[in-house]
Amino acid sequence: QVQLVESGGGLVQPGGSLRLSCVFSGSIFSIYTMGWYRQAPGKQRELVATITSGSSTNYADSVKGRFTISRDNAKNTVYLQMNSLKPEDTAAYYCNALHYGPGYVNDYWGQGTQVTVSS
Repeated sequence: QVQLVESGGGLVQPGGSLRLSCVFSGSIFSIYTMGWYRQAPGKQRELVATITSGSSTNYADSVKGRFTISRDNAKNTVYLQMNSLKPEDTAAYYCNALHYGPGYVNDYWGQGTQVTVSS
């Protein structure tokens, strides 16, 4: 069974940086599109960034130019480098693994890691 384990969250001052990591296990990491999503209290979960098996990336407009998603297939890990953090980036951040096969979809989530941006 696929497991996703996030780490790297914490408390950071506005303008600071954090790097989130998500370690994937239980299947073939390289075929999955990996993503980071976030959910703030009282709000819906929203897309932050995705990276395909071919390393094509996509970002929410709110994080473009500040966040960078990357993957290391040798380490089964996806990263989210977050720079110039703002208070509105405060949320629980979730790792997602998605793969479409013939007649099926595999869609997995991590348990989340909290990011708090505050002075």
